[in-house]
Amino acid sequence: MSKELTYSDVSEHTGKKDLYIVVHDKVYNASSFVDEHPGGEEVLLDVGGQDATEAFEDVGHSDEAREILEGLLIGKLKRQDGDPSPTSSSSSNKPAGAKADAAGLGIGLYALILIGGALAFGAYKYLQMGSAEKQGL
Repeated sequence: MSKELTYSDVSEHTGKKDLYIVVHDKVYNASSFVDEHPGGEEVLLDVGGQDATEAFEDVGHSDEAREILEGLLIGKLKRQDGDPSPTSSSSSNKPAGAKADAAGLGIGLYALILIGGALAFGAYKYLQMGSAEKQGL
């Protein structure tokens, strides 16, 4: 991995037959993998010629996918002034309690639906009872 490429170099390779991506400041030639990518070629073409670290990490790729990626390695990204700052996984950009808050919201929503269902059932039974009394049953 002695080859160093700049963002300018990487950005020139955005086509299906000539596709470079950057993941964790390493440059990969994904051209040979475009047709084999389980998520479809559009996923790779969308991040072609740019930093795909966040997209790669957000999906949660398997160890096998990471091994395939290493086989596509062609060099290291050489950062220059004016280059975009490195991206990181979106989960690391969230506050520490964000995941817990999201889980709490999910449980709260589930509880709200359960309570709402129980109230609706109770109201239905109450109305059925009132209707039966009116009919003289």
